[in-house]
Amino acid sequence: MSEITVFSARDIITMNASRPHATHVAVRDGRILGAGSLEDMHQWGPFTLNDDFADKTLVPGFVEGHAHAMEGGIWDFPYIGFEDRWDPSGRRWEGAQSLEAAIAALTAAEARLNDAETPLFAWGFDPIYFGEARMNAAQLDTVSTTRPIIVLHSNGHLLNVNSRLMDMAGITADTNVYGVLKDDSGKPTGELMEMAAKYMAYRQTGNPFFGGIKTPSLLRYAESAVNCGVTTATDLFASFNEESLAAYAEASKTPGYALRLMPALNTIEQSIDEGIALAKRALQDNNDRLHHRLCKVMTDGSIQGFTARLKWPGYHNGKPNGLWNLDPDTLGELVLGYHKAGLHLHIHTNGDEASELMLDAVEAAQLAYPRPDHRHTLQHCQMADASQFRRMAKLGVCVNLFANHIYYWGDQHAAITMGPDRANRMDAAGTAQREGVPYAIHSDAPVTPMAPLFTAWCAVNRQTRTGIVLGPEERISAEDALYAITLGAAYTLHMDHLVGSIEPGKFADFAVLEDSPLEVDPEAIRDIGVWGTISGGTPHKAATRTG
Repeated sequence: MSEITVFSARDIITMNASRPHATHVAVRDGRILGAGSLEDMHQWGPFTLNDDFADKTLVPGFVEGHAHAMEGGIWDFPYIGFEDRWDPSGRRWEGAQSLEAAIAALTAAEARLNDAETPLFAWGFDPIYFGEARMNAAQLDTVSTTRPIIVLHSNGHLLNVNSRLMDMAGITADTNVYGVLKDDSGKPTGELMEMAAKYMAYRQTGNPFFGGIKTPSLLRYAESAVNCGVTTATDLFASFNEESLAAYAEASKTPGYALRLMPALNTIEQSIDEGIALAKRALQDNNDRLHHRLCKVMTDGSIQGFTARLKWPGYHNGKPNGLWNLDPDTLGELVLGYHKAGLHLHIHTNGDEASELMLDAVEAAQLAYPRPDHRHTLQHCQMADASQFRRMAKLGVCVNLFANHIYYWGDQHAAITMGPDRANRMDAAGTAQREGVPYAIHSDAPVTPMAPLFTAWCAVNRQTRTGIVLGPEERISAEDALYAITLGAAYTLHMDHLVGSIEPGKFADFAVLEDSPLEVDPEAIRDIGVWGTISGGTPHKAATRTG
């Protein structure tokens, strides 16, 4: 029989209602035998006692239900976001807090490239912090006119490109493609919005962000997860090409790999029949650390990028309504096809018009092909109103709310995108709870840093960057926030039988914390130190931050 290890802790918060707290947990073969007192552990026979975490708090390994594995590889490219960030190794990257600073950072990065034609990719840019200033091709031309430049916005839904790239892609004043932004004279500005326009650029340079994943990126993704206590994470917009599928399989079988991966097929990249076949073929690769079962639907875009689809009265500042990534009829057919095939849909809906469209689609699919426990999940779902949450409850739809938006863009949403009334209801965890909708909260890393304790802090306190409490009625308790980043998230992924709580039979996945989220002041939740994780019974220490 395999050896038993018993971990001790100051407190073990199990999220198991039948035994909510313990001081010891027994592990064998990577799974939990039981949790309780030291005396309880002796019932399992001889064991090795690990007291390394005797002064710490163990909670179920955090479950990040909406993130992207490019969090591991995106640091190969210059970061020009607004705030300082830390990469998987713990290195600090300085933010660019003005448009001029962003251009200066790009100029410095361009100087480090060896030849005049290698594309310059950068990421993290967000013009909403700079008032009316928008990056344009002329500004990027000051960086280089000979090499193509692509700057990915922090939201992932927009690009800025230079004139060289537009020349390569054939983007001119005569281009009639949804999402190619033009100025008052009809000249393209170099800003490309959503999939159709963005892929005009990517076809020239390749897509290093969403075009496929490689094993080194997946290994670094696991490092990022360890740093913040995550033991299960999605890659929620994945290309299921052979190279990517091989990388998922290879990473998941790498000795000591500290993450359970859940890739989600990008359903708009191929026909419905082809996508269903790809999703079902991927199931053959599943193992304890790789769980193919999710499919991602991309409906609208980004609120702060003004590409989300909003119901009346639209954007607070009068901007035109956002963009559909597929026409509404096609999106409905896609939901119906994947639902009929028995697959699990995670559906991007930032604006409330997008949420309405997808609830209509799920309802039609359920009427045509009833499924009692589909758990289709609306992702982000930031502007949903109470009537839409009531529909979710009736339809068996889950929701994963982008709580981090309250801090990072709450001030801008109240003043610019939605206005104060609708901004107060954004990411409405309180309403989800009151209406009985299963919910989780997430980071959408690398859009915002993967840090579930910070995400919990956002949902509990709902403070914007300037300290305003946005929608106090939508706040939830620390206990409910901890549930949302553990068992709640696991439920939305159909993984609650394997992860999300510390109870017999589940994977021995724990986050090792310096303090208890249930004992510190609610405003201090984000400041709790993370020692690292225990994944399948094996400890993994977080990287030390530098710089």
